[in-house]
Amino acid sequence: MRTFQAKPCEIERRWYLIDAKGQTLGRLAARTAALLRGKHKAIFTPHVDTGDHVVIINADQIRLTGKKLKTKVYYHHTGYPGGLKSITAQHLLQKKPTELVARAIRGMLPKSPLGKKMAKKLRVYAGPTHPHMAQKPQPWRE
Repeated sequence: MRTFQAKPCEIERRWYLIDAKGQTLGRLAARTAALLRGKHKAIFTPHVDTGDHVVIINADQIRLTGKKLKTKVYYHHTGYPGGLKSITAQHLLQKKPTELVARAIRGMLPKSPLGKKMAKKLRVYAGPTHPHMAQKPQPWRE
């Protein structure tokens, strides 16, 4: 019995639409990362990108539990000496809600060139509208 390995030419990609309104950030991110990796498919192969495209709407209405809005801090470095910048989750949600959601999802993907390729299939929008109606995204069933 040989182990099945998906080939890039055999993969059929679908588009899924996820409404983030009222959903918990971590649970949404875990579910979305699994879709981007392709773990919901029977042909999942860890070293091949078998995932689907995901469109997330209403990112500005995401929910964080506990005191995370005030205490969770995101850091980035500008590249200059003394350039460590920080922002709380509350300010990031007000300033760039799409960045908050995308960052949580990217953190759950592999840290490799394959993970970067998977992250390119993610589209996050703050409001209820998106420009991907031509792809006919299906609502993701929970």
